[in-house]
Amino acid sequence: MHLVYNDKTDLLYIRLDDRKQDVINRRVTEDIVLDIGENDRIIGIEIVDASQHVTLDRLLPVKYEIAKG
Repeated sequence: MHLVYNDKTDLLYIRLDDRKQDVINRRVTEDIVLDIGENDRIIGIEIVDASQHVTLDRLLPVKYEIAKG
């Protein structure tokens, strides 16, 4: 799992599968988009306005990077 947070756009992307593959985007709410890959598996989750939905400090202890836009 890989997390990238862009503090300028307030966008959090959670990558669940690092394999290269074609994906289809499915918007599940106004602020959440799922990247769906082979066999309808969730490859990634994009959260718009992430600071309104997630507190980075409260995430499980995983490494994340802050992207400077």
